[in-house]
Amino acid sequence: MNIKLRDPNIIMKLSRLGSFHQSRLSFLRSFLSEFKDWDYERDLFDLDEKGYGTAVYSFKKKDRVYSLVCFANKIDDNERSDRVIATKWDAAFTLHDGVPSKKDIERLRNEVPKQEVGRLSYKELTLSRANKSVRVFDHVVENLSKGIQPDLNLIEKVGYLYRTTAVYGSGKFGLADRFRIKNREEINGPFRLEMMLVYLVRQFTFDQVNHVAKNKNPKFAIKLDPKICKNLGIGNSTGLGMAPFIVNHPTLLNNWIFCRETALKKIRELKNVKAKDADLFINCVRNSIKNITSWNTESEYQLNKIKLLLEDVRKLINYLEKQFNFQKDYPFNELYLWLEKETCEECIEYIVSIMMEPFGEIIQPLIKKMSSDEEKYFNIPTDRTLGDLKVILEKKYPNILTIDFEKKENHKKFWFISKNKEEPRIADRFEEHGSDLEQPLAIARDINRLYNRLLSFKKDLKISQFLIDHEDLRHVIRRAFIIEKFPYSEIQDNTINENVVPIDMLRLKLSFFGALKFDPRSDKWLRICMFQGAPLPNELKNYDEQWVYKSLN
Repeated sequence: MNIKLRDPNIIMKLSRLGSFHQSRLSFLRSFLSEFKDWDYERDLFDLDEKGYGTAVYSFKKKDRVYSLVCFANKIDDNERSDRVIATKWDAAFTLHDGVPSKKDIERLRNEVPKQEVGRLSYKELTLSRANKSVRVFDHVVENLSKGIQPDLNLIEKVGYLYRTTAVYGSGKFGLADRFRIKNREEINGPFRLEMMLVYLVRQFTFDQVNHVAKNKNPKFAIKLDPKICKNLGIGNSTGLGMAPFIVNHPTLLNNWIFCRETALKKIRELKNVKAKDADLFINCVRNSIKNITSWNTESEYQLNKIKLLLEDVRKLINYLEKQFNFQKDYPFNELYLWLEKETCEECIEYIVSIMMEPFGEIIQPLIKKMSSDEEKYFNIPTDRTLGDLKVILEKKYPNILTIDFEKKENHKKFWFISKNKEEPRIADRFEEHGSDLEQPLAIARDINRLYNRLLSFKKDLKISQFLIDHEDLRHVIRRAFIIEKFPYSEIQDNTINENVVPIDMLRLKLSFFGALKFDPRSDKWLRICMFQGAPLPNELKNYDEQWVYKSLN
């Protein structure tokens, strides 16, 4: 059976993209798989009784070493902020290439806590900072110092001791450019080093809280239970800064989605499924109920999605137990078709992710195809004709070409960079100032504008000639020739419509990072937790690949 890849005009709609969930393709999970055979060490732990000071953690294999250098600092409560414009944080981190010398550590101590205004070297690969969840951190310290474990209800509700406010890489602020390390096999997957940093930061938070508790009451203090540690991750507050990334990296976006769609296609094409693989899938579906029911949020939007997801997953479990037989030919194809007919988008994409769990042999080769040499596809083929371009637009953007941008509701929003917050924002074009500073993120409008302008020109006119007087459309002409080769490179939706839900774009990216539960705080930003439930460093050499579906909550 030859199954077609799913239609980009359906899959690349924001509501569908905003229903994606983590999977075996997600970056934090592929990081864990890649580094499970590496040796983990805590090389330095020099903190005072309050937990301030320096620590170094590392992954080592043969002659390769990656070292996380941590600086924990004292700050006042009124200095603690998660905004980009903050200047102080509870802790700052960098991932160093190799073993840092004493001289390196001194240099980094002067620069890393400054973050954006500091300067790193080619020896540093990533940069980050994080703030405590003061309520949880202090609660854990207080309880451990008295010889008791913390309140599990509070742990479950928050899910972390620290939350990162940014993770930087690839040449920013003096960090090593990608070309220096791009040929290293172990970091071929996207965001591997960023995931390593966050994972090691997670361990630092456990060591720090144990250290502070011990110093507070040396006689009675105990360590945080490893089972509780496993169920704590690293928090993150993610705002609109992620949205431009999705738009501005079309080939990378394509490769992420294409690999996911290819995985689904290959699984649907399996004529026979082994009993052990069917059982693993069913168990993951059943176990995932605990994840869904422990998903904490006050967002009505998300609560409704969770309600529908829970109802549909329970409907699926009933179907699997009473009606479905995995011994038939092409069982996953039949199951997928049932999902499309009987369940909501959130459930469809949730189960698509779980379908990948038994099939590491399908997933593993795809992971290596998720990066992109983006500059390779940046040039516009100026010798092509407007006729070629018109055909591409008609074939690749059929729904977008039908949008009437004369209607107010279809261009009500605009994207801009806030001068005060130094972050991307979205605003009402007709009620707020600043539309003259609009960022080029309204791709649907600009594609529509390009198509209508082409109608006035002869089909055999060269792109090079057209661009002389139409430089303002260069960015979408480039995108059209990219989508010709990369079918999943474009959001097939209007990002400036009055009803756009920006967090759909954030969820898309975060699902590929590996976030489990999304907590929208508005339609513009959300909280997540990374590595919650993941194995601890000393467990990596022999851990359960399906840990995601075995929540300890």
